[in-house]
Amino acid sequence: MCGIVGMVGRSEVAYDLYDALTVLQHRGQDAAGIVTCQGDKLNLRKNNGLVKDVFQQDHMDQLKGNMGIAHVRYPTAGTASSAEAQPMYVNSPFGICLSHNGNLINDRQLNEDLFRTDRRHINTSSDSEVLLNVFAHELQSVAGLHLSPDDVFKAITRVHERAVGAYAAVALIIGFGIVGFRDPHGIRPVCYGKRSTPLGVEYIIASESVALDILGFEFIDDIQPGQAVCIQTNGEVCIQQCAANVEYSPCIFEQVYLARPDSVIDDVSVYKSRLKMGEKLADKILRERPDHDIDVVIPIPDTSSTAALPMAHRLNVKYRDGLVKNRYIGRTFIMPGQKQRQKSVRQKFNTVDLEFRGKNVLLVDDSIVRGTTTRQIVQMAREAGAKKVYLASAAPPVRFPNVYGIDMPAACEFVADGNTIDEIAAYIGVDWLIYQDLEDLVDCALGINPKIKRFDTSVFDGDYITGGVDEKYLARIESQRGDGAKAGLRLAEMEIIELHNQG
Repeated sequence: MCGIVGMVGRSEVAYDLYDALTVLQHRGQDAAGIVTCQGDKLNLRKNNGLVKDVFQQDHMDQLKGNMGIAHVRYPTAGTASSAEAQPMYVNSPFGICLSHNGNLINDRQLNEDLFRTDRRHINTSSDSEVLLNVFAHELQSVAGLHLSPDDVFKAITRVHERAVGAYAAVALIIGFGIVGFRDPHGIRPVCYGKRSTPLGVEYIIASESVALDILGFEFIDDIQPGQAVCIQTNGEVCIQQCAANVEYSPCIFEQVYLARPDSVIDDVSVYKSRLKMGEKLADKILRERPDHDIDVVIPIPDTSSTAALPMAHRLNVKYRDGLVKNRYIGRTFIMPGQKQRQKSVRQKFNTVDLEFRGKNVLLVDDSIVRGTTTRQIVQMAREAGAKKVYLASAAPPVRFPNVYGIDMPAACEFVADGNTIDEIAAYIGVDWLIYQDLEDLVDCALGINPKIKRFDTSVFDGDYITGGVDEKYLARIESQRGDGAKAGLRLAEMEIIELHNQG
């Protein structure tokens, strides 16, 4: 899961790119980067950490140029090394930088092809570097000395023919402009817009519409599945469909958890879809427990708050913010290691005891992945004096790994893996547990945009829409994502640092 931004401006763009990254910080708290282009020179700053920590004033002073791209990331494939922070750069042809959100299924095969056939070397284990080099090779194959939009579109057409998986990307090409493109299924979001200034029209490409809103850009459209948008340095915009076979299938987890509620993704309001999730779930509770004894609905902030409010209204019970969140702690389900996650949960939440004491409490969460966070919050509710603790999940049980750009853990670490609802409830420690039905979840977002015929729901049903996901592939990502594997990577990185210090 990452956030991408690209801008072609009439004046320097570094501060706008910085502001856009802060708005998209929820999409990646592991690393951040900005590259700007001043004439034929690139200025790059990237490192591990939050946006506010990566960029100091002296870094911003060096990021000169009227064109640039930027990135925030969570690691999905590869290590957490700062060498894999984006944007990434390749010097041939022309000089290209790329920021990527998603994950390639066939990155190993592409890596081998790049070496054996294309004679290109990949220096990291990042699939984003693979995507960059595939694009660069195809552009070199079709372009002459002077690059045209048609050349770019031909190259992206060939990228679609070679790359399998999820990719929303923005690339900067020195002397030409920026180009945004999206995989033929449109799994990860990306949109573009414009704004008028005294010096002329400026353009932006970003993961979510909220970045456009904050910077005063007018939304033009989402980049459609398989489509590419070229924005040249002179302000000329060209759009072309570059994939022969497309199937609009955006990731439903964007609506459940990933995106900001004030974003509109693929013409679907995230806020409205989450309101509907709460209404659907309340209806299910009323069907299964028409004589429920719920006294109060309390969301587990922040994502579930939007769904919890209509739930309380429809159940005719009080809504209360009984859990207070420390907003300076990152998202816990992606944190490496069980001990770190458990420590972070206690640092992240505190209870307003009077909202729990002596009451039957319905906690509402957007989804349940490992169950680590939820289990501790339930214990906190009981310590605060709750008489009974119920739990409602706005999403169905997460039973399958995400292979399209969200670094969810190995399936064996999911609390729902191989367990019934009652067994999950017993593990989490609640008196009653209810999940959203998958059909109801899809219903909350389907029908708003007539172009969308289905959503990617693979984390719930194991149906991977791109194909190419078999038991061998799932075993491979399990070996990379499990807590043991991550602990091994951290140990190896510490040993490398120690050897470096000794040398």
